[in-house]
Amino acid sequence: MRYLRYLFLAVLAICLITVALANRQIVTLRLLPEEMAAFSGISWQLHLPLFLVVFLGIVAGLLIGFVWEWLREARLRAEAGRARREAATLEREVKRLKHSQAESEGKDEVLALLEDGGGKAGRAGA
Repeated sequence: MRYLRYLFLAVLAICLITVALANRQIVTLRLLPEEMAAFSGISWQLHLPLFLVVFLGIVAGLLIGFVWEWLREARLRAEAGRARREAATLEREVKRLKHSQAESEGKDEVLALLEDGGGKAGRAGA
C-alpha cells in the first residue's frame, strides 16, 4: 500500500512539473481593471509565471473549501460534545443508583463494587 502511495505521488509530481514547464510565460495580475485603477489611483499589479498563478489558485480553493467544511461541521462537533457529556452524566447516575440500591438491599459492599464494574481486575483474570 505504501508503494502505491509513492507511485501516486510520483505521477502527480511528474504531472505538476509538466504543467509548470509548459506554462512558464509571465502574466500580469492586476487588483483592478485598468480604467478603475486610473480612476481610483490604485494600480497594484504583480508579474508571475502562469503555472504559479494556477497552482496558487488551486491551493486557495482547497484552503477555502477546508475552512468552509470546518465551519459547516462545527454544529456537529458541538452536538457530539454534548452527547459525550450527557453519556458521562448518565453513566455516573447509573453507578450512583446501583450503589444506593445495593445499600438499601443490604448487599455486601464488595459485591456491589463487582456489579458496578469495579471488578475489572477479576474479569481480566478470567
